[in-house]
Amino acid sequence: MAMNVSEFVWKRLHEWGLHRVFGYPGDGVGGLDVALEKAKDFMQYVQVRHEEMAAFMASAHAKFTGEVGLCYATSGPGAIHLLNGLYDAKMDHVPVVAIVGQQARTALGAHYQQEVDLQSLFKDVAADFVAQGTVPAQVRHLIDRAVRIAAARRTVTCVILPNDLQELDYEDPPLKHGTTHTGVGYANAAKIADEGALRAAASVLNAGKKVAMLVGAGTLNATDEVIAVAERLQAGVAKALLGKAAVPDDLPFVTGSLGLLGTEPSWDLMQECDTLLMVGSAFPYSEFLPKPGNARGVQIDLDPAMLSLRYPMEVNVVGDSATVLKALLPMLEQKPAGESWRAGIEKNVAAWWKVLEERAMQAADPINPQRIFWELSPRLPENCIMTGDSGSVANWYARDIKIRRGMKGSLSGGLASLGAATPYAMAAKMAFPERTVIGFIGDGAMQMNGLNVMITVAKYWKEWPNPKFIIMVLNNQDLNQVTWEERVQLGEGKTLSTQSIPDMAYHSYAELLGLKGIVVREPDQIGPAWDQALNADRPVVLNIYADPNVPPLPPHITLKNAKNFLTMMGSEPELGSVLKNTAKEVLASVIPGDKKS
Repeated sequence: MAMNVSEFVWKRLHEWGLHRVFGYPGDGVGGLDVALEKAKDFMQYVQVRHEEMAAFMASAHAKFTGEVGLCYATSGPGAIHLLNGLYDAKMDHVPVVAIVGQQARTALGAHYQQEVDLQSLFKDVAADFVAQGTVPAQVRHLIDRAVRIAAARRTVTCVILPNDLQELDYEDPPLKHGTTHTGVGYANAAKIADEGALRAAASVLNAGKKVAMLVGAGTLNATDEVIAVAERLQAGVAKALLGKAAVPDDLPFVTGSLGLLGTEPSWDLMQECDTLLMVGSAFPYSEFLPKPGNARGVQIDLDPAMLSLRYPMEVNVVGDSATVLKALLPMLEQKPAGESWRAGIEKNVAAWWKVLEERAMQAADPINPQRIFWELSPRLPENCIMTGDSGSVANWYARDIKIRRGMKGSLSGGLASLGAATPYAMAAKMAFPERTVIGFIGDGAMQMNGLNVMITVAKYWKEWPNPKFIIMVLNNQDLNQVTWEERVQLGEGKTLSTQSIPDMAYHSYAELLGLKGIVVREPDQIGPAWDQALNADRPVVLNIYADPNVPPLPPHITLKNAKNFLTMMGSEPELGSVLKNTAKEVLASVIPGDKKS
């Protein structure tokens, strides 16, 4: 059947198994817009309000489904808007293909309206493959290579299509010199690890008396294997934030997140171990890992470039996490159960959960933000999907949510961009419309772009078989994470001119869109509000007023942090509240406090 280039593009992407695209129209992609309407039987189009959200959604789609994410945008400003979400995908090593428009080929080089050098613009974020189409016979291999390379290298690729090219009749490349003839189909690389590397890894791990594991997003499909190896080695398991859903938090030897947003048991695990097994993680903060020389190291990763990057490993193994761990398991000796190492880990973990509860239940003005997450945790529906934003909500999501098996959760990791929670949640719901989706976002990020995503939610929610979709806005009128970074890292008090943001009735905005809005101003309203939201017949915006001066205490306070905190007192405009809340949180970590004071 005869078709034009645009019609071929959607057909070819579908042949690769891509079935959903996030985007926004424009004259630079006019041909693609028209063809997408014709392709609606096999290519679902999600119309966003801003191209940045399309790229974030494509990134989240890849994270939650394991498929290649797909987004498209018009020329000039539309293409530029994609960049932030595409960098999110690149830095978290997930595959995304971006299709972008360009001005007509005859206008290029004429300083034409919306003419941007897109190949230069995308040459970093899509470094592995970015190419511009010039003739119809070229388009087949552009699409094929973009998808294959994105999938194979877990990265971002980009195809640029001038708008006049989009409307030309498509033709396959002729069989002659100067052409290439590509095909559909991607086969995963061999995942069987080198036998010698496995035996070397087993030797190190068997010799260890106090083994610690650190697992990341690369183990999300290796839960059984991680647990089996941890049991064989009697190891404790800490998690990088993107690997929060890799192993459930209700296992007594799972110490929780590691790093600035992490837990004390994870810090202790890393400082006291004599052997570190790091699997499927690009965890960036070396200062939270054992001191080099204090622990022998083994690392497993699919990408050889990530090996021995954060810690000088003794043995490095290339391969898929589940496959390598399964092959490694028979080589590992069963360490005796009940030894003091594992017993100490489990004791610390049990005590830590009590500390978190004690902290969460401390009074604040008006609400302790930790309590919001603590109250939700036991109410979480089975197999729900959670998304977090950057900012202080990431602290409480990382620590206070006790994730169970079957749940999913993610956020912007390597890029740590504000504003990812709502597009992530939207992408999760489009991929899994039968599951409950809950997004956690600060009021700064909600004002930045979260509000416009709620319009997209309003457009599509009636198509979902399960309407349960909740966005919880942590409303503290403060860009809170940066405020605390100023206090602790810079020794400066809160700068009101940059950190204070206006209040907004987010719940009323939801009602304006035909969604449900709930507002919470008192701590005893938190539980009932979560119950109401989880039983609503439509998407919900839950607007919870919280105290900005409850400190996100790190798992380990350095001397520099302490000195900066003391220095900050001279310039802190909200000193009384900061000191009162900090004292409560610190005391709650060591002795039962008065929750009513």
